[in-house]
Amino acid sequence: MSNSRTIDNLNKALQMEMSAAHQYQLHAHVLNDWGLNILAEKMRAEQAEEIGHSDLFIERILFLKGVPDIAFAKPPKPAETLEAMFRADLADEEEAIRFYVQAARQANESDDVGSRALFEKIALDEEGHKAWLELQLELIERLGEKTYSAKQVSFSEDSGE
Repeated sequence: MSNSRTIDNLNKALQMEMSAAHQYQLHAHVLNDWGLNILAEKMRAEQAEEIGHSDLFIERILFLKGVPDIAFAKPPKPAETLEAMFRADLADEEEAIRFYVQAARQANESDDVGSRALFEKIALDEEGHKAWLELQLELIERLGEKTYSAKQVSFSEDSGE
């Protein structure tokens, strides 16, 4: 059942998800440092989701008798502003969606229904991330970054700080 092109695509996807997970991890720490603990928690949730995606890709690679290549597609980078953070993440999500759609098409051509379905599922998840990022950028544009940021702060005792 092994298909080298699909396994290559699954490994690339694994690396993209590992990069995304660690990018969100870095974002969470930066946002905490900026005092934006509500948004930091959102980034931690995104990190967990991306790790879950990477687990699914590892499982599929192993099922196809491939060898998972756990690495970063690109290293995480800190952002200078919220807008820069969201724009960089949006570009990554758009790239991921394009790749997953292409990989699903290629898996389908190889009659690999399981890999096709996995790529499609993750593409749909990434579309949700993309929509959320677009909304955050619209809010920053309408409200300004300072007002937007003020809504991302919690002063409660149980905020994790």
